[in-house]
Amino acid sequence: MNNILRRAVLFPLFSFLTASNKRKVGGQAVIEGVMMRGRNAVSLAVRTSQQVVVERREFISVCKKYRILTKPVLRGVINLFESLLLGYRALTRSAEIIEEEQRKTAQAEQKRYRVRSKTGEKIASGFSLAVSLMIAFGVFMYLPMWLLAQFVSKESALLFNTLAGVLRVVFFLLYLMLISLWKEIRRVFEYHGAEHMAIFAYENDRELTPENMRRYTTLHPRCGTSFLFLVMIICILLFSVVDALYIGFIGPYPFVAARVAVHLLLMPVVAGASYEVLKFSDARRRTRLVGLLVRPGLWLQNITTKKPDDSQLEVAATALRAAL
Repeated sequence: MNNILRRAVLFPLFSFLTASNKRKVGGQAVIEGVMMRGRNAVSLAVRTSQQVVVERREFISVCKKYRILTKPVLRGVINLFESLLLGYRALTRSAEIIEEEQRKTAQAEQKRYRVRSKTGEKIASGFSLAVSLMIAFGVFMYLPMWLLAQFVSKESALLFNTLAGVLRVVFFLLYLMLISLWKEIRRVFEYHGAEHMAIFAYENDRELTPENMRRYTTLHPRCGTSFLFLVMIICILLFSVVDALYIGFIGPYPFVAARVAVHLLLMPVVAGASYEVLKFSDARRRTRLVGLLVRPGLWLQNITTKKPDDSQLEVAATALRAAL
């Protein structure tokens, strides 16, 4: 049950890095480990009490198979869904590896129990996915809009979506601060920091050793935390325009669920646009204006990343080597 809760809590927080054109590397922290995505492969390194378990498999993005999918915005939507899929698989697999070790040390390893546990694991995985989607949708999408519908005019567009965006940011900050108090989630945040430091070392042509990796910060401009912040900002702009057009041509939304449904249909566009902004800001992050724009996302990473120890840096380095 503990791993089910961790997966449910972490799912809305997928911390993938969008791969850069130069290096084609991205990653995500998982339970007691790190997942890394290279140009043509995905790797997972998880530390148990006995060893570091490493798994690697080939993965070719669908964008490489169909050139039309490499168009701006569209490529962002594809990258998001691929990252979510790979990230959830890695998160689930890391939980399985930890649970398998716990079973071995618990004794009573009867065949009947193991068969039953596999079925139970599939049920648990589906349950944690359902819970995490409910958390993400209910807290960050529906609740802010329902609250504002009690106070803001139905004919509002800019005011309603600006306040909804502010509420989402507030809820997101509270969510991050609350789960960061959980000791086990804090360890995931430490692996998140190790993942960033390993990628920084690789991007700067440094050997992947703890000594080299410790030179770099845990705050990376392409982090999924920064991506989520951009999503919230772009939601304000896009939803305001669409709501103004909807209200102008059709009339006020009859109820909150109708507004939510329209906004949900726009989420792929929001994701694609956020991806393009993230890529643009990463390529020009040394300029003064862009540096100011990306700073809020980096501030958020002070919550979602923590300083790792050498053993965690070694796990991140192992995962990255396997993905290359």
